[in-house]
Amino acid sequence: MTGSAAPPIPSGAPARRALVTGGASGIGLAVARTLQAAGTQVTVLDRAGTGPAGLGWVRADLADDAQVRAAVAAAVEGLGGLDVLVCNAGVGAQGGVEDNPDDEWHAVLDTNVLGVVRVVRAALPALRRSPAAAIVTTCSIAATVGLPQRALYSASKGAVRSLTLAMAADLLAEGIRVNAVSPGTADTPWVGRLLAGAEDPVAARAALVARQPHGRLVSADEVAAAVAYLASPAAGSTTGTELVVDGGLTGLRLPPRG
Repeated sequence: MTGSAAPPIPSGAPARRALVTGGASGIGLAVARTLQAAGTQVTVLDRAGTGPAGLGWVRADLADDAQVRAAVAAAVEGLGGLDVLVCNAGVGAQGGVEDNPDDEWHAVLDTNVLGVVRVVRAALPALRRSPAAAIVTTCSIAATVGLPQRALYSASKGAVRSLTLAMAADLLAEGIRVNAVSPGTADTPWVGRLLAGAEDPVAARAALVARQPHGRLVSADEVAAAVAYLASPAAGSTTGTELVVDGGLTGLRLPPRG
């Protein structure tokens, strides 16, 4: 396939086929359900291997290349091809630069960054056969905004952001679009666990809400809607783009409430 982004798929074309990593809960599950509601056939790749009914499921640990290749192959076979890849799976980390030991750095980078690499390279042969292929990565505003106690996590998402742009440049001539969605602080199970472990969970949640200019946490469904747009043929001229869903955190400087 040559040229830039593929033209829109004509009406009456077969349903698009998507693989979503890390789709057992949170943003990934919201993405899977949003795509499915739009008529896309969806398979989820997750370490859990099972989840809500109505979705296809394959199991893999993103740190294991053999597992990833086998799971992607099974997903592509079950779907009959692949048009959309959503690289959402990832793990969090807390602490400043001196707080996380080397083994945690290796583990987080292995999942958050190399996990994307492993899934994309396993999926590329199938994506190259699609008339309108799209890859969407889940990044984070932590890639571009200095957040306290997020050194490791921010570094991993900065790498995902750069990787997304590099893949977009490399794959454009093959008609494969690559974009990222960067949420602000989202109301997800991981954030819930983070707050539950805080000394004062109520105060901790209030602090997270207070730093969001629109006064609340971002919902998983809002992030999923952004992913669905970037994955759709309607975004055929959009590639190498980061769509920020953060309630204004990175771009607005409002006076304090009060």
